[in-house]
Amino acid sequence: MNHSKTLNFQHVNYLWDDKHAGTLAEDQVALFLYRSNILGADLRITNYGGGNTSCKTIEKDPLTGENCEVMWIKGSGGDIGTLNRTGIAGLYIERLRNLKNVYQGLEDEDRMVGLFSHCIYSLESRAPSIDTPLHGLLPFPHIDHLHPDALIAIAAAKDGKKITQEIWGDTMGWVDWQRPGFDLGLQLENCLNANPGIRGIVLGSHGLFTWGETSKECYLNSLEVIEQASTYIASKLTKTTKVFGGAKHESPNKSKRNHQASKLMPVLRSLCSSEQNMVGHFNDNAEVLEFINSEDLETLAPMGTSCPDHFLRTKIKPLILPLDIEADLRDLERVKKLLAPYFETYRQEYATYYQQFKKESSPAMRDPNPVILLYPGIGLFSFAKNKQTARIASEFYTNAINVMRGSEVISSYSSLPLQEAFDIEYWLLEEAKLQRMPKEKPLSRKIALVTGAGGGIGKSIAKKFVTEGAVVILLDISEKNLKEAEKEFNKDNALSVVCDINNSEAIQNAIEKTCLNFGGIDIVVHSAGLAISKPLSETTSEDWDMLQNILVKGQFELFKQATAVLKIQKKGGNFITIASKNGLVAGPNNVAYGTAKAAQQHMTRLLAAELAKEKIRVNTVNPDGVIVGSKIWEGSWAKGRADANGIKVNDLPAFYAKRNLLNQIITPDDIAQAVFSLVAFLDKSTGNTINVDGGMANAFVR
Repeated sequence: MNHSKTLNFQHVNYLWDDKHAGTLAEDQVALFLYRSNILGADLRITNYGGGNTSCKTIEKDPLTGENCEVMWIKGSGGDIGTLNRTGIAGLYIERLRNLKNVYQGLEDEDRMVGLFSHCIYSLESRAPSIDTPLHGLLPFPHIDHLHPDALIAIAAAKDGKKITQEIWGDTMGWVDWQRPGFDLGLQLENCLNANPGIRGIVLGSHGLFTWGETSKECYLNSLEVIEQASTYIASKLTKTTKVFGGAKHESPNKSKRNHQASKLMPVLRSLCSSEQNMVGHFNDNAEVLEFINSEDLETLAPMGTSCPDHFLRTKIKPLILPLDIEADLRDLERVKKLLAPYFETYRQEYATYYQQFKKESSPAMRDPNPVILLYPGIGLFSFAKNKQTARIASEFYTNAINVMRGSEVISSYSSLPLQEAFDIEYWLLEEAKLQRMPKEKPLSRKIALVTGAGGGIGKSIAKKFVTEGAVVILLDISEKNLKEAEKEFNKDNALSVVCDINNSEAIQNAIEKTCLNFGGIDIVVHSAGLAISKPLSETTSEDWDMLQNILVKGQFELFKQATAVLKIQKKGGNFITIASKNGLVAGPNNVAYGTAKAAQQHMTRLLAAELAKEKIRVNTVNPDGVIVGSKIWEGSWAKGRADANGIKVNDLPAFYAKRNLLNQIITPDDIAQAVFSLVAFLDKSTGNTINVDGGMANAFVR
């Protein structure tokens, strides 16, 4: 195969590194994984979890000692971009091909998947995917099954088969739409037998199969075919081409779009969460804006997507929001009342879709709420069980937009018939895949905002929340501390925002970024603080004001602004104050700090009484003696407390441990555990105080 133009790709990323590949040359499985990962790194080629790759090797049969052919393939639910050995299945090729002898037709597809287990070679295999026979019934050592936007644009075009012939002549095969499974594998095999020498096969409405004798040859073949498809589509674009029928709307600038989106997000989250909480994502990239601003939006969007991988993550169609670009979003209750009937109509239409196409064996209807919401002029909103899933849904819909764009440029777009779409969405094998997913964690679907999260107690609370399934916004006045803390999180579970809690505009900015990035707020923990330990005679007005502003006024403003978001969501919520034993116990050299902490504690009681009708629970956690890992103890506070107790600074940890009833050292993780308990388990507790101090009798609340 001639690859003379392999370094001139304009529409895909050529990522093959001969030097690195050379280090893997003795391990074909390692090369197959390398190929998979670099293919998955380009979202134009295939999206997260989409597509499949494989290789075939000769191995020694552990039972007979004889050589046998084994296929290594991405397992069920895997992602080629992050694929490793734990995510692949190894199967005897001969046994897999022998399944042709027992296959009884389309009604037998589900049973065939169960028989894949009888073909397992590697006992460490991931569950084989439905695509296994598609690779196994083809003879090539290396095979890629991908979902490139350009190829699906051709595959989903009204006359896609004719266009395939126009681009590749007799070098590319075509197989009409067929749900993935054993029958599709047989059709691929028949297509190859009827067209020997072809370099690949286009699957109608679905994707691409390409192959090669080596892993690199397979990679190059895939890229070249995608490049040729992309070039063909680009050649049909002229200066006079009106993509999607031309522009109907013009978007405002990025700042205005973000402002509108951040205001609207909690409303949309509330409406999308009628059955269970959702986490959101906002996307206003160029592809999205071109589509949502177009004349053809109202025609194309309801048609739904074509590729199964797309609509499995986005639902069959989006909801177009009936809002003007300049809509006044100051009165969110009014906006919510305006939008609510459209969401109800969407749910009813989805229920009708389910009732019309369901079969006796179909799983129960899933959440009928939309996943993709389109706001002309502003952007695309997606909602799912967590940030990663919402982001991936948005990426998949962007792929679907690219497909519709390409199809419309070269011909006209056609989506799958609804019965076919339903049969994929409610396929028992897809249901089984969903059932195999890990159980959701206690804080799954929750959005938490934590102040003082650049270190110490705040960071420990944020880490605990993420570990238990939440997404978290890290707030801190120190950019340096935040950047250091960021290293312990990833973009899908945390967002950091520099915020002076003493500045109401900074709090507003942080809350807007929280809503824009995640959709709303469920939990607010005020952990930011500082400590000043001085006798009355040395305590200045500046000391007093600083403590009152950060600990008390900052808490007041934070909870006040967050309450507005929680009220529009109507899902309740949690406010937690990280106060101190010093708010309960009178001690020397502590007048400003102790008074501020006492004010924080009483504020939580007042708000617990006021906000209970909104199902917003407000509680306090009182630490004491958290020295190890706490930022407060890095400054003069440690010396002040040491002086007040007549000991040396280095003796503080042991001193504080000895003075509590349990003789325990208290750590930031202990505080995080208490906060987690309040928000995850104690769902009927509000106005309460939990002391995490090892037991200090003089701080007992009752």
